[in-house]
Amino acid sequence: MNRRIVRAVLASVVGLVAATAWAVQPGNPAPDFNAQDTHGQTHSLAQYKGKYVVLEWHNRQCPYTQKHYSSGNMQSLQREWTAKGVVWFTVISSAPGQQGFMTADQENAFVEKVNASPTAVLLDPTGQLGHLYGAKSTPHMFVISPEGVLLYDGAIDDKPTTDTSDIATAHNYVSAALQESMAGKPVSTPATRPYGCSVKYAR
Repeated sequence: MNRRIVRAVLASVVGLVAATAWAVQPGNPAPDFNAQDTHGQTHSLAQYKGKYVVLEWHNRQCPYTQKHYSSGNMQSLQREWTAKGVVWFTVISSAPGQQGFMTADQENAFVEKVNASPTAVLLDPTGQLGHLYGAKSTPHMFVISPEGVLLYDGAIDDKPTTDTSDIATAHNYVSAALQESMAGKPVSTPATRPYGCSVKYAR
């Protein structure tokens, strides 16, 4: 067999194995992680066992992210659920030089300016955390149970637009997943297709 073809086949197999390794399926254990926040503190999923955890992929320059922050919708969700004991991590996986990349000081200033209320903002410039969860867009949302099981993976809601007027009539998948699980019910919609800007990983 031609060596070029062999190399191509092997590359495809390696890529498939890597994609499978990174795939996170609702109903399965969520991968543990270690990531540093904008204040220099390291967080792991394991240390929050016994609590619900939300991961929100973020790029403040993305119009889809701007939709939920300029309207105050994301901040409202953060305040609502953290008040109920949920750990909410905003995650920035934009690489240096890519759209959405922020230093710790820049992001802290943004959080203060828009009155955001996540538990912490995790900086992921290498994309390690983003690839671990297969985060594709901003926003891309994940909900994890107190037992460490992935409950939801997908879009924030069912209105994949940049129009803030759509928020009032949107079905919020994140809130629905948390409400159902906290009530002892199975999550009725455990996965949807995320919408937004692509995560700006290192190239």
